[in-house]
Amino acid sequence: MGMGIDVRNRMAMRAAEEITSGMVVNLGIGIPSLVPNHLPRNIQVMFHAENGIVGMGASPEKGWEDENLCNAGGFPVTTIPGSSYCDSAMAFGMIRRGLVDLTILGSLQVSEKGDIANWIVPGKKVPGMGGAMELAQKARKVAVLMYHTDKNGVSKLVKSCSLPLTASNCVDIVITDLAVFKIKEGSMILSELFAPYTIAEVTAKTACEFSIAENLRFIDYERN
Repeated sequence: MGMGIDVRNRMAMRAAEEITSGMVVNLGIGIPSLVPNHLPRNIQVMFHAENGIVGMGASPEKGWEDENLCNAGGFPVTTIPGSSYCDSAMAFGMIRRGLVDLTILGSLQVSEKGDIANWIVPGKKVPGMGGAMELAQKARKVAVLMYHTDKNGVSKLVKSCSLPLTASNCVDIVITDLAVFKIKEGSMILSELFAPYTIAEVTAKTACEFSIAENLRFIDYERN
């Protein structure tokens, strides 16, 4: 992979491992939007966006952007053969019917039970919740991509969310810049560590209880 895969792309690479051929996948804005750039070529997937695209491809090269083709966050995208367009009502209908296999969302906080708070910090202006509430409730699998702590070093993995909830008991996997956690039956399990971090470092930066998987995986994309 060469030297220096940045943190955001490391997280996106790990999230791409959750995708299998045939899936319909919805990506949140921010780090999740990097995931299509890290898919193996043999994976056939339809990326879904709330603004009405099914079949997004990787980010376009500079100079090849189409001003009329963007994702739900407003960033330019490409499409793959077989892609289609619809209005937002249809796009949300797909989510609400449970037709999205996997959603990869950013978040402000995730609780040890799998609650997610990802849409507002009280007192700050935001454009709205977007599709996060429907996706968190109705996608067959919910993955969260977020930094382990906020800019002040405060853990974003918490016993219970202090910010307004988007949805409760919905998160299946959390991928941070330090580690990967699975959430099963209301309990958080540390399943993977990114090199060079240790269990002790992760524990010190995590504000909730978690158990440690017996077959703990160590991820080092620089070596692989």
